[in-house]
Amino acid sequence: VIWMEMKAVVFCTGLMLLLAWLSPSQALYFHIGETEKKCFIEEIPDETMVIGRYRTQLWDKQAGSFLPSTPGLGMHVEIKDPDAKVILSRQYGSDGRFTFTSHTPGEHQICLHSNSTKMALFAGGKLRVHLDIQVGEHTNNYPEIAAKDKLTELQLRARQLLDQVEQIQKEQNYQRYREERFRMTSESTNQRVLWWSIAQTIILIITGIWQMRHLKSFFEAKKLV
Repeated sequence: VIWMEMKAVVFCTGLMLLLAWLSPSQALYFHIGETEKKCFIEEIPDETMVIGRYRTQLWDKQAGSFLPSTPGLGMHVEIKDPDAKVILSRQYGSDGRFTFTSHTPGEHQICLHSNSTKMALFAGGKLRVHLDIQVGEHTNNYPEIAAKDKLTELQLRARQLLDQVEQIQKEQNYQRYREERFRMTSESTNQRVLWWSIAQTIILIITGIWQMRHLKSFFEAKKLV
């Protein structure tokens, strides 16, 4: 029995490492100016939790490097769903964490900009923002879950695999949703092209008939026919 449990743990661990390797990292950093606003597009399935963490650094001319920001500097976070509806708009500190759950699948816009009341802190410099976005099962704190529910290592691995399978299913549903929208757009475009071709043909036929009637009237008036 112990050998079977060890094999199961090894299998679960290997599968989780493979899935983690396939999952791209969402951590990045960028620079913004005093009045600059940075926005990012994240494709998210429906009913998926997203957690974003950020920290800011100010450029220090004397040190010649970026140093941790002062507490007075804040960041405003605004998130819009694919229908351009604001689902989160809030002011945070120099380091913060924001959370939201998607209810509509598609491209979500995540925008950040510094607060407008502490611009003197910039002193004309640049602000570096480190941003880490976690989607789906990556938002779960598994050590905390294991301690709270008193799970064994095998049970915790199984819990992680179930969460990952659920997230994969959501991703597949989202891909099917995208394919359906693309198919509808293609069909609509093809239909418009067809009607435009028919309209062009009708216009050419009408123009040809008018030209023939006009030429006939011209020749009759000149008594050539």
